[in-house]
Amino acid sequence: MQTSHKKLVQLLGTSSEALLDLDKKMTTVSGKTGVLDAVADNNDQNVDRVLADLGLTHASTAEEVYEALTQKLADIDKKLFELLDRPDLSKLSEDAGKIRDVAFQVFASTEGLPASRQGFFIKKGKVAELLAKHPPQLLLEHFGYQNTDELLQKEGFASTVAALRFTQTKEWMHSFFDVAYHDLKPEDFENRDVEIKILDTKWLAVAEKFIGKKLHNVSHLKEYGIIFISPDPIDQRGETLRMFLLLLHYLHEVPFYSNLFRKFLPNSDFVAKLQSLLRGDVPELSTKDSSHWMIIQRYLAKNNIHDPRLSMYHVSPEAEHWYRVAQNFQKLAEVINEKFPPARPASLGEAGEAGQPPADNINYWAGLDHVGDFFKNKEGVDTFVSFNVVDLVMSLVTQGETKYVYHQQEAMWNTIFVEYIGRDKMNTLIKENIIKGFVELQ
Repeated sequence: MQTSHKKLVQLLGTSSEALLDLDKKMTTVSGKTGVLDAVADNNDQNVDRVLADLGLTHASTAEEVYEALTQKLADIDKKLFELLDRPDLSKLSEDAGKIRDVAFQVFASTEGLPASRQGFFIKKGKVAELLAKHPPQLLLEHFGYQNTDELLQKEGFASTVAALRFTQTKEWMHSFFDVAYHDLKPEDFENRDVEIKILDTKWLAVAEKFIGKKLHNVSHLKEYGIIFISPDPIDQRGETLRMFLLLLHYLHEVPFYSNLFRKFLPNSDFVAKLQSLLRGDVPELSTKDSSHWMIIQRYLAKNNIHDPRLSMYHVSPEAEHWYRVAQNFQKLAEVINEKFPPARPASLGEAGEAGQPPADNINYWAGLDHVGDFFKNKEGVDTFVSFNVVDLVMSLVTQGETKYVYHQQEAMWNTIFVEYIGRDKMNTLIKENIIKGFVELQ
């Protein structure tokens, strides 16, 4: 236990006391022993396997490991770019085409999830009514439109609601969210398909005018069922893969929240719960014992890597959405390999296990979401390298200026919970307790 305990303390950025207390309480709750040992061993086995496949060892530098990992993802990125017909996002605002079609094809392969892309969203007519009562003046003035009816007619529903994010002030957004949504009723919602929208290039200029920087490449609006893609040029290694993985992620996240909207609809405090879900409320630091796990809906590390809640036991719906994206990798690998048949032998450098896909096959990365380890950098300093595909592709796009690690850490917390309690039970408990913000185990 001592070695595995030490490794997990490092990987999770938590304390020895917290982890030992966690294991004691969770062993009592679950009846399972040796869980932390098993998780740590699984991590080490995966690290050893990947290093062997890459022709590296634990003596390799952190830079060498990171470069080898990201180079494999860069190879996948090139294949995906070709598979999607070398997409020029500036020409796809009318029809997302191959990007949408392949995303829906891959998403529909998720085991245990319905293939339907329908969700439960605020009616478009109701949104138009709310915007008429609370007009987005900056957006109207930019285009010279007289009212929101003209705005919606000329620019379309998806583009208009997406643009609110980067044209209106925070004060307006908070007011719209708090005031306009206050009187929403069950009849203001309907079932309709999730829409994938690539914005017109003119929105880049609009965004630059108001916020002075590029849009996030992919974002979403849970309550409207819109996933939108910024038409930025695809001119960096990893950008196609990052875009596609984010698209798959939101295809899982939007139905997750949509089902919660539907679940809470009969409740008298439905609007308050809706607003809590849309804010992604996270509880304050727990003073409870370790049989109480926080539910952290947002990646707190994006704003503060030292947020004390990150070092405490918690589960993450975000990490679970990414786990489901990894389930899609098998289908995505099939689609890519149909166009680009994989080289033989089956494993890179003949180093992997029989039947193991090569590291330049997207399916290879499916089980590595929680995996990472420390390596000496060129200066001899212990440096953490995440093997999580999302961390790596995000880092690849920034050309290594930022080394992302928080997706791995959140996945590791979920993995520990799953090993004690089970994945289906974890997902049930998250849905039942997401508003409260804690999973209480007895």
